[in-house]
Amino acid sequence: MNDQGFRRSLGLFSSTMLIAGSMIGSGVFIVGADIVRNGHTGGFLLAAWALTAVMTVFAALSYGELAGMYPKAGGQYTYLREIYGPTVGFLYGWTFFAVIECGTIAAVAVGFGKYMGAFWPAVSESSWLAGPLHVGAMHFGSITVGPYDLGLTTARLSGIVIVLLLSFVNAYGVKLGALVQNTFTVTKIGSLVALILLGLMLKPSIAPNPAPFTPLDGATSLPFLTALLVVQTGSLFSADAWNSITFIAGEVREPKRTIPLSLLIGTSLVCGLYILANFVYLKVLGPTAIATAPNDRVGSVALKALFGPTGEMAMAAAILISMFGCTNGLVLSGARVYHTMAEHGLFLKPAAKLNDSGVPAFSLAIQAVWTCLLTMTGSYGQLLDYVIFAALLFYVLTVGGVILMRIRHPELERPVKVPLYPVLPVLYLVGALAIMGALLIHKPAFTWPGLIIVLLGLPIYWVAKPKSV
Repeated sequence: MNDQGFRRSLGLFSSTMLIAGSMIGSGVFIVGADIVRNGHTGGFLLAAWALTAVMTVFAALSYGELAGMYPKAGGQYTYLREIYGPTVGFLYGWTFFAVIECGTIAAVAVGFGKYMGAFWPAVSESSWLAGPLHVGAMHFGSITVGPYDLGLTTARLSGIVIVLLLSFVNAYGVKLGALVQNTFTVTKIGSLVALILLGLMLKPSIAPNPAPFTPLDGATSLPFLTALLVVQTGSLFSADAWNSITFIAGEVREPKRTIPLSLLIGTSLVCGLYILANFVYLKVLGPTAIATAPNDRVGSVALKALFGPTGEMAMAAAILISMFGCTNGLVLSGARVYHTMAEHGLFLKPAAKLNDSGVPAFSLAIQAVWTCLLTMTGSYGQLLDYVIFAALLFYVLTVGGVILMRIRHPELERPVKVPLYPVLPVLYLVGALAIMGALLIHKPAFTWPGLIIVLLGLPIYWVAKPKSV
């Protein structure tokens, strides 16, 4: 085993590609349908993505200041620990492992399997290899847990294979993992750019209906601003995972400069592409066709409108590439958080070791095991719904920490400072707290279960923490 520490081998390009590759999954091709169903108009769709872009870039710029102050592995876990103490740091790390990271990897990997069904119909969520064991829904007031179908499908098996393969590849060094990431990220950015250019230049076979989407009878409509906040559960988290670069700060060259710059470039690039892609959806399809896209596959329907069935298959291939790269970025970065927690005595002890390639191989392995178990429960989707509120809470604490550290420790070196301080972090906090408030009122099933998952970490922390902490 290697105890000499991480090897700093990632430059600005690889760091930016990790951010972009982790952000771009399948969300931009799907969530527009639900956004239009909530807001009814094309203007609402673009406003939702514009708010997402502003929130994401403001948060990234705020994280850039903390990344310059603490240029070491662990990222957000390290920042929260330094600002608020080990308890808050552990609660983030616990939630990150239990649901946020592993649940996201599971969801993206199984989504990969679902899209493989476009080419190989035998790969699907309805083709069972073991099970299903059905667990009925359980109701707790306004909150419903389940139902779950436990077991192994061909789609879940393909997801497991992808997770194990990428965990194995990343165990051989961050350079190899970064090479895979760079290749797939450049490819999927190219695919997204091609979609945008083709949509801007070509006319669909059927003219889009520009009229607003008419909601179904009995459907309730929220006021514009409230709906704009509620739909961020889709768009904001389709642009999530931009903080992945902070987790591997120990392997980045000149991290005090590279990480803040890559955060700015990566988030701005992806959010700009997202807004343009949704503009193309409106141009090609119109609001009604977006809202009624089969299985919410807006991107596939848009290319089908331009090129027929060939276009639909091309989009399925592009999404497969996108999901593969996204899974790799998440697998690569997440393991570094558990490694840092283990160094503090707050995770399994073997996770603190690096292998001969300078990689936390045990962390990769334990992450893969838990992710594979989540894929077989089929519960990751609901778990991610539950944890959205909790994830926002940790973002708020981290961005708020920029202000707290300015007040408490103005003397600390800040190689990079958030522009227009304190305006940008304050605007982010106002926006994030407004989203949290809207979810508490209008989607309680997205809030209280997430807080319960976070709080479950408290008894684990008090049992597991070293006496010196």
